[in-house]
Amino acid sequence: MRILVAEDDAGLGAVLERGLRENGYVVDLVPDGETAAAYLRLYQYAAAVIDWRMPRLSGLDLVARLRRGGSAVPVLMLTARDAPADRITGLDTGADDYLVKPFDFGELLARLRALLRRPSGGRPPLLALGRLELDPADRTVRFGGREPALTGTEYGILEILLRRSPAVVERQTIAQHVWDEESDGLASNTISVHLARLRSKLVGADVRIETVRGIGYRIVAA
Repeated sequence: MRILVAEDDAGLGAVLERGLRENGYVVDLVPDGETAAAYLRLYQYAAAVIDWRMPRLSGLDLVARLRRGGSAVPVLMLTARDAPADRITGLDTGADDYLVKPFDFGELLARLRALLRRPSGGRPPLLALGRLELDPADRTVRFGGREPALTGTEYGILEILLRRSPAVVERQTIAQHVWDEESDGLASNTISVHLARLRSKLVGADVRIETVRGIGYRIVAA
């Protein structure tokens, strides 16, 4: 699951990036609002963690621009402003939640999970196909009364395939969603190896992951 973090404090940004990655997220860290806006145009994110005060474009102006453009990406706003009027302003501008610095990292994770549980754009939070169910909020996969032991990489591949099903997902798109660097995901037969392992763990889920030669992969009901 890919998360954008926009934070101009290099120290805090590094802490957020490391902590989120340790909890299974793919993270893009940017230092200002204009760069964040560019990333949000280029990539699809499950959520964004945005600092209020940033150079070039403030978090508040960035969120306002996103909402005017029709983006529904969940936004967790970070700020040192703790007055009720400031919280109201942030939420009314379009932020989905608000966390005051300094904060406990466990609380940030909990708030992110809560945001990811909310339906977005009419899409149900639970992804289901065949007997398979994937819950993006708690990162669980179930079928037939059991939970297969997926690695973070396998989970990421399965998630993007389910979100796009029955469409074909290009290899580059999978790499962008699952790996921090596109080249890591595309190198050699990396994706193919992970998909082979994923297929073996989904036996009995009544789904089939198909290879579309020269393009990518798709998942369909068996």
